[in-house]
Amino acid sequence: MQPELSALGQPTAFVDRYDASLLFPLPRAPKRAEIGLASGVPFLGADLWTAFELSWLNRRGKPQVAIAHITVPCETPNLVESKSFKLYLGSFSNTVFATADEVRDRIRADISEAAWRGAAVSGSVGVRLVLPEAFGEESVRELDGLSLDRLDIECTRYTPAPDLLRAARDEQPVEEVLTSNLLKSNCLVTGQPDWGSVQIRYSGPQIDQEGLLQYLVSFRNHQEFHEQCVERIYMDIWRQCRPTRLAVFARYTRRGGLDINPFRASHPVALPSNVRMARQ
Repeated sequence: MQPELSALGQPTAFVDRYDASLLFPLPRAPKRAEIGLASGVPFLGADLWTAFELSWLNRRGKPQVAIAHITVPCETPNLVESKSFKLYLGSFSNTVFATADEVRDRIRADISEAAWRGAAVSGSVGVRLVLPEAFGEESVRELDGLSLDRLDIECTRYTPAPDLLRAARDEQPVEEVLTSNLLKSNCLVTGQPDWGSVQIRYSGPQIDQEGLLQYLVSFRNHQEFHEQCVERIYMDIWRQCRPTRLAVFARYTRRGGLDINPFRASHPVALPSNVRMARQ
C-alpha cells in the first residue's frame, strides 16, 4: 500500500460502528531501503502510541471512555497510518462492548493483524487501557538528559544533513544522555508539521553537541512519518559517530487524539515509560 492511497489529506466520513477495515497498514521496507536497510535492521525497539479519544457503549448504552497505550514492535513489517488508526478508534463510539477487556482484546487483535500483515510469521502488539478511575495517575514528565537547546548556535540547513554529525574518536569514550525540544518534521503525505522532542542516549566517542543540535534542526522541512524520522536519526548517528551503544527516543505532540513515540536501540534494553510530556 502507498501512503497516497490512505485517508490522509482526504475528506472522510466519520464511521461510528466498529470497522477494522479502516486500518491502513504501510510497509516499513521502502523507507528503510532509502537509508540502506534493505536486508534487515540493526536495532531493536517499538513505537509507543497513546490514544486519548477512545469511547464505546456498555450493554446498557452508556458511553465509556479510556486512554489506550499501544506498543507496536519495530520488527513488524508494517506501521499503521495514523489517520486510519484514528478513524478505526472512532468506529468504537456507537458500538456495544460488554467490558473494557473486550475492547482491549479487540484492539490488540486488529492492530496486530494490520502490523504483521504479509509476514511469514505473526506476533502481537501490546495494549493497555487506562480507565477513568486511574486518570489521576497519568503523570507528565520531561525527557531526562542534558538539553542541547541551551546552545546558542546558528542554523542554516533544514533538510537532513548527516555531515553535521561529528565525534571525537581520538579521545576517551563517554556516556551521555542528550535531549532537544527542537525536533520538527512534516507529514509525508499532507506536509503538515509534526512537533517533537528527542532523547539520545549513547556510549562511545563524544558527539559534538553543536553539530548534533544543528543536525536535529535540519529535519525542519523534511517530510517523513515519525517512525521513519527516528530510524533515519538513529542510522545517521550510528554511521557518522560510531557509538558502541545508542538509543534514540522521540516523543511527538498529538494529532487527532493520538501521539506516536518511536524508540530504537542498538542493544536489548527496557522500553522507556510511555509518559507524556507537557507539550503532548
